[in-house]
Amino acid sequence: MTGDSLRRSAPGPLARTAALARTAGGAVPPTWLVGVSILSVQLGAGVAKNLFAVLPPGAVVWLRLLASALVLLALARPALRGRSRSDWLVAVGFGASLATMNYAIYESFARIPLGVAVTIEFLGPLAVAVAGSRRWSDLVWVALAGTGVALLGWGEGGVTLAGAAFAVLAGAAWAAYILLSAATGRRFPGASGLTAASVVGALLIAPIGIGQGGADLLEPKVLLFGLVVGLLSSTIPYSLELRALRRIPPRVFGILMSLEPAAAALVGLVVLGEFLTAAQWAAVACVVAASVGATRSARA
Repeated sequence: MTGDSLRRSAPGPLARTAALARTAGGAVPPTWLVGVSILSVQLGAGVAKNLFAVLPPGAVVWLRLLASALVLLALARPALRGRSRSDWLVAVGFGASLATMNYAIYESFARIPLGVAVTIEFLGPLAVAVAGSRRWSDLVWVALAGTGVALLGWGEGGVTLAGAAFAVLAGAAWAAYILLSAATGRRFPGASGLTAASVVGALLIAPIGIGQGGADLLEPKVLLFGLVVGLLSSTIPYSLELRALRRIPPRVFGILMSLEPAAAALVGLVVLGEFLTAAQWAAVACVVAASVGATRSARA
């Protein structure tokens, strides 16, 4: 979101807060901004998984999407007038991919370790990076990622077929999210497209979330944790990534983001006490290396 679009869409106090954040962001190296963003996302996932003892995954997903949608609406309300039918179809598709990605990965978290789920999910953006490539060298990264998946060891270390299947679905939705994000960005200025998609995603997941959560969703402590998950998983990382992208090339940003499976495994270990086997750590390393290699060799 550019400074001009933020000033146009946000009230005075929010604009001043954003200006302070931009000033602070300029003093911090962009690599640190990306690192904090990755850590924030995975900490949000850890908090969400702890919530599963109180709420089913679908209800936690809805709280996350609802919280992020409300915050984004306060910062960047999309203009409803002057939009074509195709514009809204793209935004709805973007929101559907966002909802599917979040729902599927949370269902995966409920069944398998955090690090394993994110490692499998990361195959989605990796596929986008190598799709359409005519370089034989990119087959090396595909083979390396396949080796990583083979090393995960189905049935070992808490890995179940259902959990892996949900992670694969999340990865496919993530790939669609990347492609639709670019299309939405061309049609909606600033963060207004993401705002529209977040609202659509929250509405799509609402029947599942409300149906699973019921009256427990009205508990103040549950609502507070839902807000924390939304901030950690969506609002904070998105803001940090925008600031980092202004100062580093997208390819460098992609390489840094390739560390996400490793970050998920570390957060799972420290926050959730999820111990991976040596083979699973090797799998994480393979997928991270494949993602870094594919990102380095990918054309813009």
